[in-house]
Amino acid sequence: PLLIPSHPRVAGSYLAYHKRALRRFGIELSHGAGQVGVVLIGYQKSCFTYLSVTPTMGESGLAKINLHLNDWRSPDDRAAYLDALAPEVITGDPISFAALLDVATTIRPKALLSVSMMLSTGLRQALEERFGCPVVDVYSLNEVGPVAVFDPAVGGHVLLQHRLHVEIVDRQGRPVAPGERGEVTVTGGFNFCLPLVRYRTGDFAALDFARDDTPVLTDFCGRDPVRFQVVSGEWINNIDVTHTLKPLALSHYQLRQLADASLLLRLPANQMALGETARGALRQLFGSAAIALQEIAADEDDKVVQYASALPGACP
Repeated sequence: PLLIPSHPRVAGSYLAYHKRALRRFGIELSHGAGQVGVVLIGYQKSCFTYLSVTPTMGESGLAKINLHLNDWRSPDDRAAYLDALAPEVITGDPISFAALLDVATTIRPKALLSVSMMLSTGLRQALEERFGCPVVDVYSLNEVGPVAVFDPAVGGHVLLQHRLHVEIVDRQGRPVAPGERGEVTVTGGFNFCLPLVRYRTGDFAALDFARDDTPVLTDFCGRDPVRFQVVSGEWINNIDVTHTLKPLALSHYQLRQLADASLLLRLPANQMALGETARGALRQLFGSAAIALQEIAADEDDKVVQYASALPGACP
């Protein structure tokens, strides 16, 4: 990892772009002094936590907490603490939000803001049903911050930053036509201490335009695409696997195709109950196939490579 200098203006910009993302759903933040505006939740064996205030929101409270049981005297303390905070907004990633579903809290925030990782449709729906509020999915990078927010009304991620130039390129770095998938590549951004020029993110999407000429990333898939071979011998894109599994409330998963073309599906321990449903959906996609099921080890629970293959030609 690189150590990158920053600036207070850079840190403050995150809130501005998150507000822009929330505004697409008609949500305006209002909490001030004496209230908790935002709680950032994590789920890691070891996690930096703190309490602070947000000056640009009238000194509203800000808390970063870890839902992992290592940080609590009792599992029930997590719910009591969240209920006492009663935050206006909760932010986190799909792994921490999946853990939040198991916490018996009664909070009713205005919105949940998911960042860092791809959010499945099934998990989004489960969270919206449980907490009765929109779940806002933001495509964000450590290098440049919030890039785009998913808006179902336009069928993709709407770009957020006016100072960030986003283009889609092929393997040779050449721009592709609108609507054609390629690698998301960025120039600029709000951190003037990190002047990126055509930085290839490793994420893949197409860039199209909504009816009001709003630039939108469609068919988005995080990280390098991997092809899978179905029983007929045909190759399919990993975006097909993403579409097949997105109705399930999975925080994350890993699918590997082995050298004999069989599949290994790995799920978090607390979501193994969805394994048979997931295998059934994959068998339909692959035209029936041998699919083994395995738990993701607890010590790698916060970082797994989603798609991998040992077949020649799987990574074109």
